[in-house]
Amino acid sequence: MMKLHELTPAPGSNTPVYRKGRGPASGNGKTAGKGHKGQNARSGGGVRPGFEGGQIPLYRKLPKRGFKNRFAKSYVTVNVEDLNRFENGAVVDAEALLACRLIRKVEDGVKVLGNGSLTKNLTVKATVFSATAKEKIEAAGGKTEVV
Repeated sequence: MMKLHELTPAPGSNTPVYRKGRGPASGNGKTAGKGHKGQNARSGGGVRPGFEGGQIPLYRKLPKRGFKNRFAKSYVTVNVEDLNRFENGAVVDAEALLACRLIRKVEDGVKVLGNGSLTKNLTVKATVFSATAKEKIEAAGGKTEVV
């Protein structure tokens, strides 16, 4: 059994305090590891991130590409053929799709696409339906509801 006075920290977990500029005996006195003079020896010295000594930096050499619409909606897509795993008459919504792991996360909503064929009559609740998906769900005797 361990006693309180035998407790020690894990080896290497606590290192001694490193005191810069406290005399030659410390091993880090006088210039405190900064060398003699120069930009990096001054207080507040050094260069900003990305500065390459006056050479045109990489972020200015690379071309600007494209456009990112900040307001674009990102839908998670599910194909009609994937809905065959549900029983007849089931209500298929985002929670049901998450539960059966057809989708990993609901971003801005679920979009149902018309790839494949559907044999079950289901009530599908989604944010967006493609025209072919809507046709196929209703042709199989199901209903589509926009959430």
